[in-house]
Amino acid sequence: MDTPDTRPVRAGEELDWARLEAWLRENLRTSDVPGLDLRERMEIAQFPGGHSNLTYHVRFGPTELVVRRPPFGPVPPTAHDMAREYRWLSAVHPVFPLAPRVFALCDDPSIVGSVFYVMERRHGIVVRDEEPLPIQDKPDVRGGISLALIDALADLHAIDIAAAGLTHLGKPDGFVGRQVRGWTERWHRSKTSDVADMEALARWLVESLPENLPRPTVVHGDFKLDNLMLEAANPRRLVAVFDWEMAALGDPLVDLGILLAYWAANAASRHDTLTTVTTLPGWLTSGELVDRYAARSGRDLTTLKFFEVFALFKVAVVIQQIYYRFVNGQTSDPRFANFGDRVTYLARRAAALL
Repeated sequence: MDTPDTRPVRAGEELDWARLEAWLRENLRTSDVPGLDLRERMEIAQFPGGHSNLTYHVRFGPTELVVRRPPFGPVPPTAHDMAREYRWLSAVHPVFPLAPRVFALCDDPSIVGSVFYVMERRHGIVVRDEEPLPIQDKPDVRGGISLALIDALADLHAIDIAAAGLTHLGKPDGFVGRQVRGWTERWHRSKTSDVADMEALARWLVESLPENLPRPTVVHGDFKLDNLMLEAANPRRLVAVFDWEMAALGDPLVDLGILLAYWAANAASRHDTLTTVTTLPGWLTSGELVDRYAARSGRDLTTLKFFEVFALFKVAVVIQQIYYRFVNGQTSDPRFANFGDRVTYLARRAAALL
């Protein structure tokens, strides 16, 4: 049964529903999932947003669940690690409730063709390429959402990782250097043509690594508007932060850089992002977001340029990896046909900042 934010499963993205249902019935504990009645028939739909991992809507009677798995076809090493994302959500949810609660992890790829996990279903609205009705023509609401999201980011970065028992989740020493190396390697593995600006950016990032990095924090890794869910009745209130696949312990400015890369792109062009709504009156400017984050967090932002460049480079690589799968026939989703042009545009934008 579809809901307002779900659709029938896309052709080619069907799973072995019988095996999935059998696994869920065997592994979900009714004591963990409020209201779950496994005597009910299972119903399936799909959340249509996103361009990478696949997210399915599973219903047993009135109880709704979310099943998340990697995309079909070969994926880059260490990417789309569902077990890792499950561990992060398990650890972060108790201290940052905007991270959804997870219920079960399946590490047997024979069930649906990959590792997957099951998490709670949250209800609200997500802002993508068009504003939902509760936001349209409401500049004050747009401003309120802007403040809520940047405050949530600062609050995430304020978590004391030692006191919260999160230090086991990562190795913050050398985090930024590993990120630069890792995303450069992904670029070389996935590129379908030479892009001179991407090569120049990779060299600059290595040569410009910041020194004296701050105390490490939880880093979401892909903090942007369309990874947030807002309360429909009061969009100024966040109800969830999704997509923790890239979470880590490291420099918090990684997250601010990512947010600005998408936010600034919104004002510049439709070439590099699907979320273009923040050009409308009321949304904070990039500079206002930075000022709010600085005031809320008290952090030194002198190295922010590096992280803005790195964010644009990283987004370009993510898009290139999707385009690589399209070019090589691993997906036929027509949304990805122009992703090569987006990579070139992003690389030029980043190079202009140097």
